[in-house]
Order: sequence, then C-alpha cells, then structure tokens
Amino acid sequence: MDTRKTLSQWLAYLETAHSNGLIDMGLERVGLVKDKMGLHPRCPVIVVAGTNGKGSVCAFLSQIYRQAGYKTGTLTSPHLLRFNERIAVDTQAVDDDAVVQAFERIEAARGGISLTYFEFNTLAAVDIFMRAQVDVMILEVGLGGRLDAVNVFDADCAAVTSVDLDHQAFLGDTVEQVAFEKAGVFRSGKPAVCGQYPPPQSLLRHAGEIGAELVLCSRDFSYENLENRQWSFRYHPVSGSLKAKNRNALPIPALRGSYQLGNAACALAVVESLYSVLPVDTGAVRRGLLLAENAGRFQVLPGRPLTVLDVGHNPHAARALRHNLIQLPFAQNRIAVFSMLADKDIDSVLECVKEQFDEWYIAPLPEQPRGMTIEALQHKLSAHGIDAQTVFENVGKAYEAALSRAGENDRIVVFGSFHTVAEVMSLRQNAA
Repeated sequence: MDTRKTLSQWLAYLETAHSNGLIDMGLERVGLVKDKMGLHPRCPVIVVAGTNGKGSVCAFLSQIYRQAGYKTGTLTSPHLLRFNERIAVDTQAVDDDAVVQAFERIEAARGGISLTYFEFNTLAAVDIFMRAQVDVMILEVGLGGRLDAVNVFDADCAAVTSVDLDHQAFLGDTVEQVAFEKAGVFRSGKPAVCGQYPPPQSLLRHAGEIGAELVLCSRDFSYENLENRQWSFRYHPVSGSLKAKNRNALPIPALRGSYQLGNAACALAVVESLYSVLPVDTGAVRRGLLLAENAGRFQVLPGRPLTVLDVGHNPHAARALRHNLIQLPFAQNRIAVFSMLADKDIDSVLECVKEQFDEWYIAPLPEQPRGMTIEALQHKLSAHGIDAQTVFENVGKAYEAALSRAGENDRIVVFGSFHTVAEVMSLRQNAA
C-alpha cells in the first residue's frame, strides 16, 4: 500500500506545519535546510522583486531564454488554479510527482527545523530545477526581498520592477522603507536592474553601499514606443563592465496593458546585463515577447461582452488598471466583479477606479480567512459614493450574473485579488 502523501495532502500539511503561521520572514531556517540539501545552483540565477510587474518580467524572461535555446526554471507566486503553476521548467508547470518528491527530500533534510509554506515552495523549486539541469533559474520574490526565502540564493542579476506601498505590516509604511527591503536582493559586483523611475533613494544608497552594478531605467536603459506596433530598446549602461546594445523593430508584447512595455524593457535590461554568460539573439527576443503569457494580468478574454481579468490588489496596480481601462473602446455599461482581502488598501483602490464602473457586483471570499466580509465591502463602497451595488453569495455567481445581464457592447472587469480572478478562471475552466 502506498503511504506517500499526495500533493493536495502535502499542501494541506504545509498550511499549518510552521508554528508561526504562513508568513515568518527570515533567512536562517531556510538557509540551513538549503545547505543541508546541497542546493547551490551552478547556472545563472535571476531574482525578480517589485510591488507589481514581477510576474510579467518573469514571463518575458522565461520565454526569451527558452526561445534562445536555454532550458529555463521559473518560480512564481501565487498560483491561480494549481499549485504546480508556481514551478515551471521550460514554461510548463511540473507534475505533481516532481513536487511531492521534492517535498519529501526537504522533509527528510530539515530535521527539527520548521519551515513555512513558501520556504518549502522555494526549496522545492530550486531542487527541481537543479535535477532538471536548467540553464538559467528565474526566481520571483514572494514578499519584499531582503528577508524573503528566495533571497537565500545569490542572484547573478537581480531586478526590482517597481516600488509602491503594499504589505505594509511587513515592509514598512513608506516607499523608501519598501524600496530598502526590495533592494536586499542586490549582490555586490552583480548587475542590479531597477525599473522604477525615479529610483527610491534608499535603493540607490543600498546598491552603492554593497557595490552592486546599478542598471537604472532612463539612465542605463530606455525604450520608445514607435508607429506600426513596434518599439525600440536602448541599453547604454554607465558601468564599463556592461556592454551597450540596442534592439530595434521589436513587436509590441503579447501581454496586454500599456505598462507592459516597461516590464518588457526591464526584462531586456536583465537579458543584456547577463549577455556575456547567456547571449540572446534578437529573433529570440522578438519571439519571446510575442509568446509570453501571464494569466490574470489585464487579461482580455475572447468574445463579447469585452471581459478583463486583473489580479491587481494595491494602489499601484489600481492606477495601472485605470489607465488601461481608459484606453479601451467605449462601453455602454461598465460592470465590476469585485472582492478584496481585508489587509489590502481598499480605500485607495476604490478612489482610483470608481469612476470607471457603472455597476458593482460584489461578493465575499469565504474560502480565504483574510477575505473581506460582504458587510465590510458594502460599507467601503458606500463610503466612496458607490451606490450601484449588487451582492452575491460568491464571486462565481457575481460573474455569471454579469454575463447574463451584460450586452455585447458592455464591459465586465473582474479584479481586486488573485482569489477573485481565480474563482472566475476556475468557473470558466469547469464550464469548458
């Protein structure tokens, strides 16, 4: 009889395995287990941090390197439908057995060392990538940077995509405090890409103190949106050890949203910074830009009414969502299918996007202990002058109602949380 845990059993176990809960920042525990397992990557490691844009940059990098002929290992989080989405080899999620075997190896190695869910996740990913003998690892930071489990691995190139307020309880109440935490992924003598302009002073100061090779947006790399759905990228680093390079006549990325050019440029700055060890031709860059996928990031679904899925859940993401919605064609009736977690800055999000919707279909996230109650959601919307509210038992029912009531010239936007979008994606998958 097989007594091994299934993946679902492992995940249920990891939800409560660590005595201090799901989030317990620090590198000591995970570092000890990493060393006990001998997890010392021999290929280049790219670490991607940032408030928003991390997943998109990882998607671009994964496809560009894959199209250049490299075997890629990519860690992202959170997942939308299946845990396996977090660990991908050559952009394909690994199977349950690979994850279970990695968890078993971690369990055997850790002894009495307690690990969080994400620490298991991170160690499993690198263990799987090393066994698959990938050519490059692309690791997305889960929370912050300095004390995140991913930071136990030294980056050959680190990127901070953007910096804004989020997870204030862990990262601080000011942008400068958040930037310092994210800059913790930089390494001495290694390229450190920053896509935020202007860059926060704390990030600049930390990079200078440790001697990282800063690659700054606008100073060291830039991009220009051209006519005929093309753009150009310029890489002109101040550092003498990094060589200048231009990429012209690039296609507009497959990922939707005006901010994706900035994310693509950030990814290309990483590619150029590592060019001496991982050379990439322009053909691979072009193919990678067109093939990159990142579900739930201003994802426009096929058909009518026009439907957008967006996992944005903080003020920075809300501003990007508002900008992108303004760029869309006129819609007669604009419906929001909305729910958020209670520890997010819902007031700033609502203030930013409330003028973009005529009706709000709201629901709780009952499976999430951090989800807002329906009463709290109603109160927040009312406080921002949003009276056109319709309450539903769950997000799935809210989405089904929006579909049944919307005409083909209307627009539906599902947003507010990864969990909100995941419920709709799961409903669509089951109906397919």
